[in-house]
Amino acid sequence: MILQDTTEFIYSRESPGKIGYTKTINAGRYKAGQPTTRTLCGVLMHSSLVVTTSGTPLGLSAVKFWTRSKFKGTAALRRLVNQTRVPIETKESYRWLENLRQSIALLGSPERCVHIGDRESDIYELFCLAQDLGTRFLVRVQTNRLAEPPSEASPTNAAHRVFAQLAAVPWSGRHRVAIGGEDGETAFLQIKFASVKTLPPIGKQKRYAPQTLVYIHALEVDPPSNRDPIDWKLVTNLPVDDLAAAVEKLDWYALRWKVEVFHKIMKSGCRAEDARLQTAERLVKLLALITVVSWRIFWITMSARAQPDARPETVLTPAEIETLDRIDAARSKPRILRRTLATYLLQIAMLGGYLARTRDHPPGNIVVWRGLTKLQDVAFGIAIGSPRRCG
Repeated sequence: MILQDTTEFIYSRESPGKIGYTKTINAGRYKAGQPTTRTLCGVLMHSSLVVTTSGTPLGLSAVKFWTRSKFKGTAALRRLVNQTRVPIETKESYRWLENLRQSIALLGSPERCVHIGDRESDIYELFCLAQDLGTRFLVRVQTNRLAEPPSEASPTNAAHRVFAQLAAVPWSGRHRVAIGGEDGETAFLQIKFASVKTLPPIGKQKRYAPQTLVYIHALEVDPPSNRDPIDWKLVTNLPVDDLAAAVEKLDWYALRWKVEVFHKIMKSGCRAEDARLQTAERLVKLLALITVVSWRIFWITMSARAQPDARPETVLTPAEIETLDRIDAARSKPRILRRTLATYLLQIAMLGGYLARTRDHPPGNIVVWRGLTKLQDVAFGIAIGSPRRCG
């Protein structure tokens, strides 16, 4: 699966024009009570993270960086231009199509890939491109698109919209999900799905053909009052023939949060927003390097959870393993009793401050990042302290 998402790296600079802008935010109010806005300086990144169905990150298949020389609010643009009639190639959202195409060119086997995106990727042109490339997609729905009315529908009703046809379908069953991990709560979802012949926007019907897509709706039953209910509408070109297949697609979409975690590692772990570089060109080069480091931290952490009994050599370098062995040999009571990936990851996490108490959750990405940083320092110290031969 290929998880696509966009994030922003915000910086404070005396000359923000050398970097560019990301967006405007509400910066409070003047003394007179009038609202004021502030334009943020920074770099945007759109990444495509490849993961397995169990959530183990395999790497990045595409990354796109860009900045805005002058930011214009979306609301202001909508008042001037009908966005449904603007060619996709002239929009920023074209990055979704570019990353999809680049990912398929890199990975090959388009029929084995499933591209997953949030509501921002609800783009009809993306659906058509995926069909042309022979690949699959799973996207959260934002737009109530035009649909071909059923043959039995009267011309006066609202059956020409996707949501109306989906609402007319009976619920297929219920599914129980855990929210917030093992210690979280349990939610019950009622699920329905329907195949709908979806039409392109009116201004683009000469360029794009109708698509027969499957829509899945999952709605929480009796949600608690302290949070919003789970209400997902998904669209896909994958076959969904029964409730089990619909639940499978919901589980796949839930993995989309992995790309958010990847971006968090870049910002909170590798501190990408603490960089002091003054131009966008230099920042992009640094961010490209940080993406690789962040992926490796994420990969090590999740690999140990997916295959705890694997050999450490499958993930860690010989130098890292040797350093951990030397640290353990210096202890009065060794901690490495089994040569497994989970055991070695635990030692790395403890270097980063993980307490390893009985009821603690498995080590997270932040403590693994801290542990790897300290491990590199220890390895460097061992290297310069080793006896050298002259001549």
